[in-house]
Amino acid sequence: MRTDLIRNSALTVATIAATAGGIAGPAIAAQAAPAEKAATQVSTDRKGHGERELKVDYEAQPNFYYCGPAAARNALSVQGKNIDVDAMAKRMGTTENGTNSINDITPVLNKETGKDVYRSVEIKTPKADDKQTDTMRADIVAAIDDGRGVVVNIAGTAIDTDGGVHSFEGGHYISVTGYRDGGKIVTIADSANPATASYQMDIDALADWAATRGYSH
Repeated sequence: MRTDLIRNSALTVATIAATAGGIAGPAIAAQAAPAEKAATQVSTDRKGHGERELKVDYEAQPNFYYCGPAAARNALSVQGKNIDVDAMAKRMGTTENGTNSINDITPVLNKETGKDVYRSVEIKTPKADDKQTDTMRADIVAAIDDGRGVVVNIAGTAIDTDGGVHSFEGGHYISVTGYRDGGKIVTIADSANPATASYQMDIDALADWAATRGYSH
């Protein structure tokens, strides 16, 4: 694992620090917000109108390197599951360097949902092309329509639909728990900070954010 990517950077204009983890090599970053539960999102089901939002029992990560277990926990919460993040971290091999790869997340999701329910997809290129973006969009829509959250391993900086800046130069894990406009816009549950627990992002921006890493759906 590379440790040369360490760099503190803003999550939002409120200056929330980066978090650890990822395929390209997790890096230790500044302390994330303490664990805290936020208001549960309202579940809506309008698949016929190209949108669906799953009910999330959100919980923030308890330390700067638990983003992988926390993202998996938030994703599984849409199915009414509440798995201890310490137990998840142990299964994923999470350390203070983070969780190494999305491939360490998928087996844990499958342990809780059933054999081969989730699978990993890696985006190995520096930027997602149209095919990779369309595939990610279809995978997210299918998972959400099946009532399952998606876990995405991201790195770098992305901007949400409200103009909020989210920066994790050392890598991070997030959950996708909804979509609208047929998957062109997705809803993200982010464990790094309860002040920005949920935001929406264009699928093109999310796919580029996951480039060199990947997702589990």
